[in-house]
Amino acid sequence: MNDSGPVGDAYFWCLRHNRVETGGDLCPAQFRLGPYATADEATRALDTVEKRNAEWDAEDARWTGEDS
Repeated sequence: MNDSGPVGDAYFWCLRHNRVETGGDLCPAQFRLGPYATADEATRALDTVEKRNAEWDAEDARWTGEDS
């Protein structure tokens, strides 16, 4: 299941299996988020994505003047 590319001691959140993956136990890149420095950060990956998307949506709204 491993893709080529640097992995090192990084942790990833697998969208297919809903679990933290690392090392030789990695699904293809298209199914994972990361890399993260810790397993705990990887566990919170979907929360991080949701927070960043909300911030970017707000910034887009400010940029286009839709937040008025």
